Amino acid sequence: MAIKILTARQAADLVPDNINFATNGFMGAAVAEEILAEIENRFLETGKPNNLTLLFCAAQGDGKTKGLNHMAHEGLISKAIGGHWGMAPKLGQLVTDNKIIAYDFPQGVTNHMFRDMASHRPGTLSHVGLGTFIDPRNLGGKLNEKTKKCEDLVKLMEIDGKEYLFYKTHPVDFAVLGGTYADENGNISIERCGVRAESLAVALACKNSGGKVIVQVERVVKAGSLDPQKVEIPGILVDAVVVVSDMKYHMQNFGTQYNPGFSGEHRMGMAEFSPMPLNNKKIIARRAAMELKDGSAVNLGIGIPEFVSTVAMEEGITNKFTLTVESGIFGGNPQSGINFGVSLNPDSIISMPSMFDFYQGGGLDQAFLGFAESDKDGNVNVSKFGPKLPGCGGFIDITQNSKQVFFCGTFTAKGLKTEIKDGKLHIINEGSVNKFRENVEHITFSAKTAINDNLPVLYITERAVFKLTKDGIVLCEIAPGIDLEKDVLAHMPIKPIISPDFKQMDERIFRDEVMGLKND
Repeated sequence: MAIKILTARQAADLVPDNINFATNGFMGAAVAEEILAEIENRFLETGKPNNLTLLFCAAQGDGKTKGLNHMAHEGLISKAIGGHWGMAPKLGQLVTDNKIIAYDFPQGVTNHMFRDMASHRPGTLSHVGLGTFIDPRNLGGKLNEKTKKCEDLVKLMEIDGKEYLFYKTHPVDFAVLGGTYADENGNISIERCGVRAESLAVALACKNSGGKVIVQVERVVKAGSLDPQKVEIPGILVDAVVVVSDMKYHMQNFGTQYNPGFSGEHRMGMAEFSPMPLNNKKIIARRAAMELKDGSAVNLGIGIPEFVSTVAMEEGITNKFTLTVESGIFGGNPQSGINFGVSLNPDSIISMPSMFDFYQGGGLDQAFLGFAESDKDGNVNVSKFGPKLPGCGGFIDITQNSKQVFFCGTFTAKGLKTEIKDGKLHIINEGSVNKFRENVEHITFSAKTAINDNLPVLYITERAVFKLTKDGIVLCEIAPGIDLEKDVLAHMPIKPIISPDFKQMDERIFRDEVMGLKND
């Protein structure tokens, strides 16, 4: 049976009121951008659709206007349940303004919730989230005052003496997804996409809920012409396709129209490599890179941790480990900025739910992640700061399950200026915000849970290195040139324990020349 072909506006006109609406994609990869834009246009013109519950794993967007930012209108959305919110700030603003009901759950859990919806399971059982703001003994993942009055979607359970969280699933009534080609029978391939994302899981959840699945593609090709191994969504799951009117609505990621090296269609030559200048970010990345182990599976978070791979390239040690990206990528060179989520010359691209199976099961050896703020107990917050709502994303899945965790960030923020000279670090202007605080707004990383699990944790800054222990935060290293009292202790709410092995950070970190990690 021939697949129905629609324009983006015709697809938008099919979305009913009062339904559960799901999307897929990571940043701008595999996103049905034109359909989302036309849903926004229809709403602004007619006030319909309205009262939608938005279901997502990573809130697709460019940090400005694209992706789920199109859906960020009061009345269009009444409730949202998702993982990472940071790239859809307009959606986050609705939450901050108390305009919609909103829940934030770990990104791996939201992926698995779609799979469980497809199987008609009442919920997703997971250890991920215990002790964090997701735990119902804390906030239960509720993001604002409006939501605190609503039902609990997370329950604490005990099985064989162990604690778990049970996340309630929801049927999917309508889904808009992105792919590369559709054939005449509706089979959807992804060969030009840089990710598989959660496309299949969402399509299965929607179809088995009796909903409609519409997929945005580049073009429709003859039936039987697609390589079946590149078909991600079987045609039986698809109700209609939208052939994009302009490829500007069908970018490989919001930072790149198309690069065959991202999708693995061709191996691309690496651009000429230029070492990063010696600054605070490089100091932190260098100290972190000293922890890399041979044969390890590694995740690098967005921000300063991205530069760990840059340092590794400069030091010639990239063959020591395998980089992974939570979107489903093993190997290659993970991209940064609004291209985050894809990798140049990947070794393997698997589905996002499968990658989180790997992460949640302890497959990661080392995780290097940013930290926005930490408290006296070692808890870390990256998910909410007053009106700013990045969301937890995959942070909880990763930090609770990696064999080692390294938090990487500057010691203070807003206005920090330093000078690095003669192998020493000097504070020229201190940041106005102390990142080590009495308490954090959200517990995105639970120090108590980590201690109970015997998880090794380091906090790496440009001037000091700390270790998490059952007795508290321990100061292990200090940068050469730094005054312990004035530059470190004076900016912490409670004086940390000083390690009996307290030492100076490796001086090589603070010099321009290559450190020589290849020979260590």
